[in-house]
Amino acid sequence: MSLKLAVTCRSCPVKGALDAGKRTPRSTTDVHQTTDIQKITNKMLIIGLTGSIATGKSTVSSLLSSPPYNLPIVDADLLARKVVEPGTPGYRAIVSHFGPSTPDLLVPPGPDMPEAGPTGKGRPLNRPALGRRVFGDDPERKKDRAVLNGIVHPAVRREMFWGIVRAYLKGYRAVVLDVPLLFESRLDRFCGTVMVVAVRDPEVQMRRLRARDPHLSAEDAENRVRSQGDVRDKARRCEARGPGRGIVVWNDDGKEELVGELRRAMDAVEKASPRWWGWVLWACPPAAVAVAAWEYWKNGRVNRAWEEQVQKDRAKL
Repeated sequence: MSLKLAVTCRSCPVKGALDAGKRTPRSTTDVHQTTDIQKITNKMLIIGLTGSIATGKSTVSSLLSSPPYNLPIVDADLLARKVVEPGTPGYRAIVSHFGPSTPDLLVPPGPDMPEAGPTGKGRPLNRPALGRRVFGDDPERKKDRAVLNGIVHPAVRREMFWGIVRAYLKGYRAVVLDVPLLFESRLDRFCGTVMVVAVRDPEVQMRRLRARDPHLSAEDAENRVRSQGDVRDKARRCEARGPGRGIVVWNDDGKEELVGELRRAMDAVEKASPRWWGWVLWACPPAAVAVAAWEYWKNGRVNRAWEEQVQKDRAKL
């Protein structure tokens, strides 16, 4: 049982819009919210669920929200869509910045799409068009991606905070934060357990993505996969956290095999964070604070060791 949080999104508002390695400056409000979350998560296990596009993370999220687990899910991708719906401050900021240079930024009007949109607050964002604008490795796209992140991330953080609060007030002993770019945001250190849904074969990932989103060209699909980093690196980083605290769910096969993998993973979570331990921390707040501080420090130490090793490996190339 420890202190945990994760913030980032697959889509932001399009899939994979968070630029790996970039960090959006945090406002004073965000800092205060993180402090409040730390107080809450002293007594509630937060499982950071991450992975990469088309590895099956959404399927695992759905399984965790269903029997026998019945865990509440705070889905960063859904929140990222919510905060850029027509009429929201995020929507207006995106239209203001990208609209003049992206003629097809909004869904075109038609028989089923009024000029002012279904709600009269504007036409929805054309996500494929925005995706083409922000995905890729060239400097201009990276710059646009950073702008998009700066618009979306603060709003998503606020929504995630309230999602955690609601789960806490309802008495859940655990909550799942479905956050694809958990490590890149550097907020995995708030998580008691990190679960990575991964595939061993990159071709499996590309095949699933092209089947799910047939409108994507091969180049677009590769850009989206690259924008979220190599999922096998995430799996290794997850395992570096130690037994029960970092768990990889391999998903190269079918649904039946995935269900078995998830059962194994949740058994490990339960073993590492048994229910009686949660009640002990609930009954003794000073102990909960001490354990949370220790876990936060330990996760930070694991992160630093991992990043140092990555730098050493790159230096050898």
